[in-house]
Amino acid sequence: MIRAHKTKFFATKYNIDRLFECNRISGDIWNDVLEIAKFYYVSHGKWVNKTQLQAETKGNYPIHSQSIQAVCHKYLFSRDAAKKARDKGFKDTKYPYKKKKHFNTKWVDLGYKIYENGKIELSLGRGRKPIIVWVKPDNLPEGKIKEIELSYDNGLLLSMSYDDGKEEKENTNTNRVAIDPGEIHSISAFAENGQATIITGRKVRSIKRLRNKKLGELQKKMSKCKKGSKKWKKYNRVKRYILLKSGRQLKDALHKTTRQFVEWCKENEIKEVAIGDVEGVQRNTSKRKKNKKKRRSRKTNQKTAQWHFGQIYKYLEYKLHAEGMSINKQEESYTSQTCPVCGKKKKVSSRNYKCKCGYECHRDIHGARNILSKYIYKDIRDLKIDIENITYLRIA
Repeated sequence: MIRAHKTKFFATKYNIDRLFECNRISGDIWNDVLEIAKFYYVSHGKWVNKTQLQAETKGNYPIHSQSIQAVCHKYLFSRDAAKKARDKGFKDTKYPYKKKKHFNTKWVDLGYKIYENGKIELSLGRGRKPIIVWVKPDNLPEGKIKEIELSYDNGLLLSMSYDDGKEEKENTNTNRVAIDPGEIHSISAFAENGQATIITGRKVRSIKRLRNKKLGELQKKMSKCKKGSKKWKKYNRVKRYILLKSGRQLKDALHKTTRQFVEWCKENEIKEVAIGDVEGVQRNTSKRKKNKKKRRSRKTNQKTAQWHFGQIYKYLEYKLHAEGMSINKQEESYTSQTCPVCGKKKKVSSRNYKCKCGYECHRDIHGARNILSKYIYKDIRDLKIDIENITYLRIA
């Protein structure tokens, strides 16, 4: 299976400067690709394709040809992803247009050489001296490295994609489970065997609350400084530090949350996972009235904008596939409001969903049950499955 690994490295100051220059050149390539694509569309009335884009950029820059192609491929991927989003109804999604001063440089296939002692040669093309960096042998991933990308996270890092040689596990289980993702409870799930779990998002919310508080204080101070002044730069450094640190904390918390859910799935012999598709939930949440729709507060807007549904789905996807389980997105409209017994809709503000017909359930488990019903039967109905046990989990 393909895995990713980030590692620090050592290099001379001369080679460090050359690496920064590579990212600047990649930024220039990205900017040129934007111009080429725009000019081609104006001239021909259609999008430039991969072959034409690579032909326009080939041999024009002092880095490896495959590194140039990698920038072209990233543009094409971003453009196609934006089109898919717009086709789904997200009309505010923009095609790639922003110019960049720096862009991650990628080396693939013949663009690098790795030695057992940790020495790595990064090629800049024929006739140019390669960039030599050193990585501790223990930090090299065990498996065949497919590509190397030069990234930046408070310092230069090497991001490696590699094949660990492991095959996807065979899964002979039959149970299905549905997830109702949320902001208070990151994951609420209900399975066909009557088991349910709720994984609290308290840790994630705590990290975001502290980050928002500190950033608000800093932004207030920065607004009183002249942009570019010594004081402004000092506050900006602190701001970057807070963002980087909180980003690492959030990533760790989400990995632990998804790992807990996967372990729960293994215990309950799960084969298929359906997750409520909440993409676009933050649309139409502006404080300004639009078509006399109900307005939401700035606090609610902030919470929905900072929701990590995409990351949770991505982490679950590869963790579940490694265990032989599949995951699919399921349209979840009205699953939180509809009673599966009588079919009436009711908005709830408490933690329990109660209907006049006598049906009662934990609000998030209720949503997960209805998502499971939609996944199996394509509509909301009573599953005739009693909740045997609810497992409450939280990360340390």
